[in-house]
Amino acid sequence: MTNHVHLLLTPEWEGAIGRLLQYLGRYYVLYINHRYGRSGTLWEGRYKASLIQEEDYLLACYRYIELNPVRAGMVDGPGAYRWSSYHHNALGQPDPVIVSHRRYLALGQSELQRQEVYGGLFTVHVNGGQLTQIREAWQTGTPLGNDRFKEQVEAMVGHKIGHARRGRPKKTPRKIL
Repeated sequence: MTNHVHLLLTPEWEGAIGRLLQYLGRYYVLYINHRYGRSGTLWEGRYKASLIQEEDYLLACYRYIELNPVRAGMVDGPGAYRWSSYHHNALGQPDPVIVSHRRYLALGQSELQRQEVYGGLFTVHVNGGQLTQIREAWQTGTPLGNDRFKEQVEAMVGHKIGHARRGRPKKTPRKIL
């Protein structure tokens, strides 16, 4: 995208995503600044991340990301966007950066079957409710999943997750006798 990047990553170890983005911030920025004669950072702030329940939401996130340039009016279809993994996942073009996720591999017995099923996912746009859920999870850093998934994450981290009201709790009126 012109003002942001979406990465759908499955880390192999704790802290891997943070380390990757730290590396990019240190070395890729130097490369770009040197190549284009500029200075400063490329990104406005810290990255935003959200855990995704793979059973129910992973393929929806693939679709959300792949269709983002289409929704923005930059291209007519996901295959027309240069930086899309759609070329690999639906069209079979090799990409050394992409490692197929097990949910993608479960789409079919052969590479051709997986590509056909994956491409078929894009015949319909992501529905508005899912768009809202994905955006809210990304903006707030809360897990994207059903209630059971969120309860499991809460048990792992040891505290409540999700949206909390900002500010001071409302006062309850006292009864005057």
